[in-house]
Amino acid sequence: MDAPRTSLPPVLPPHQPVPSPSRLPGLRGALGLIAVYFLLQMATGFLAALLLGLGHRLLHPGMPADLPTLIAQPDVSSALVIVTLCGAALGTLWLARTRWPELWSRAEPPGFGFVAPATVYCVAAVALGVLLPLVGGKLTEWLAHGHAVPQDVKQLGSGAGTGLRIALTLAVATIGPVAEELLFRGVLLSALLRRMRAVRAVAVSAVLFALVHLPDLRWLWYAVPNLALLGAALAWLRLRSGSLWPAVIAHACNNLLAMLAMFVSLHQPG
Repeated sequence: MDAPRTSLPPVLPPHQPVPSPSRLPGLRGALGLIAVYFLLQMATGFLAALLLGLGHRLLHPGMPADLPTLIAQPDVSSALVIVTLCGAALGTLWLARTRWPELWSRAEPPGFGFVAPATVYCVAAVALGVLLPLVGGKLTEWLAHGHAVPQDVKQLGSGAGTGLRIALTLAVATIGPVAEELLFRGVLLSALLRRMRAVRAVAVSAVLFALVHLPDLRWLWYAVPNLALLGAALAWLRLRSGSLWPAVIAHACNNLLAMLAMFVSLHQPG
């Protein structure tokens, strides 16, 4: 297997020996882990809903449990989303740590980049996390010709109480970005760099990142360029900094701004 070929050299610590190819993430393993992440979301959500129904029956033995109606309540649905996201993310992080322990703290690909970055890249991450939603939002508005782009998590949070909205925002801005950056800018990007040059690997990972989020965006195609732009910027941060954390910071800022925009819209008249 050829060594990774990159035109975007990161700032790297002293050279670390490359693990054997059998211990490196391949494309099949990377895509499989991404699939496992979303399957874990489904399984965790199903289990949480099942436990919710059992709990309701124990607390109210004489009252039939109308589970769909119960889950449709904004507070309940927001709590289920938090549990689902945290369960799937923690499970995915554990699987990656178990499968590739030697790559966890390796800075350069095929490592996953859980190392401390230079301060300048943290500053750049915050700047990109703030600017990209503005640029991407304008791009989406232009492509959508005025149509709204709903997002399931934001709509769920809009009807929940203040405490659950804050908890949902924290989950979306912390555990979500860590898990997704590990998947797309850690495992997947490392696997792609074993097969292709950096520019192409960044583009492929960005497009895949956008496509897997389409269900949350009601399959609206005009949201794809915005998400692909975000994915490319996050991959650039990963490669230039030699760390995954700047991409996590930028991703977190992006998600936080989206949730704060939802909070603001709730207090707008009309």
